[in-house]
Amino acid sequence: MDRRNLTHGGMLALAAFIWGTAFVAQSVSMDYVGPCAFNAARSFVGCIALLPVIIVGNRLRGRKGLFEKNPALLRGGIACGVLLAAANLLQQASLQYITAGKAGFLTALYIVIVPIMGIFLGRRAGGKVWAAVALALVGAYLLSVTSGEEGFSIGLGEILVLMCSVVFSGHILVIDHFSPKVDGVQLSFVQFFTAGCISTIAAALLEGSTFTWGGLFAAWGPLLYVGILSSGVAYTLQIVGQAGLNPAVASLIMSLESVFAAISGWIVLSQPLSGRELAGCALVFAGVILAQLPGRRPAENR
Repeated sequence: MDRRNLTHGGMLALAAFIWGTAFVAQSVSMDYVGPCAFNAARSFVGCIALLPVIIVGNRLRGRKGLFEKNPALLRGGIACGVLLAAANLLQQASLQYITAGKAGFLTALYIVIVPIMGIFLGRRAGGKVWAAVALALVGAYLLSVTSGEEGFSIGLGEILVLMCSVVFSGHILVIDHFSPKVDGVQLSFVQFFTAGCISTIAAALLEGSTFTWGGLFAAWGPLLYVGILSSGVAYTLQIVGQAGLNPAVASLIMSLESVFAAISGWIVLSQPLSGRELAGCALVFAGVILAQLPGRRPAENR
């Protein structure tokens, strides 16, 4: 790998690190604020963080005005924002019941779910993809299904984060459809603004008295980390870094998000994984890698 590719690969690895460690910040925030209020705040912080990027990008390209006049920008941004809000709310709610590392690995299943959803859009999946699905499903079983005297069961947290993974898969496919037609950073701004509005309404309706300014201020650290770094910086790093690498290599590097989530949950939150869960993580990660190896055009990450 030459110096240019190494630089772009480092950008994607840093983005994956930010996304992975963000699970810790999200988990910590649950002590102060509900999932709806947290996601509302992180979305609006993300909007603010992206504004300088949009302004600088417009100046470098000689564009006038803040946003490009493109109907696809509004349609795509709203569609992405609705899906992003649903996925983030499911993910944030799941952290009330499961560890950050487990949430990170199960969320990574979206990379395998995408080709399955693609079948319904007329995209055939090869044998390698189905093998990746099998590996990931076995890993998810070891990671989230517990066995006991009364048989086996899947907890609410696992169900929520698996639903989140499915919604994120739809989000990836929508981005794949609209991103070639619009400016990526501006699309991100519109989706964050949409997600913020939806999450604010959900917080007012579902979280009642817990939706307070005091709770938001108490969670200012996690909010700034997730809002600025996870939403603003990491998304920009993904755009710049992915443009300089083979898509298969880029997706593989970004899948390190799940590894960083498990490691950070272990180190920061003292949430160790059992041998069974580590084996599940390894299989999920193996499925993620196999699905992204050369042989098909990988879907964009979130």
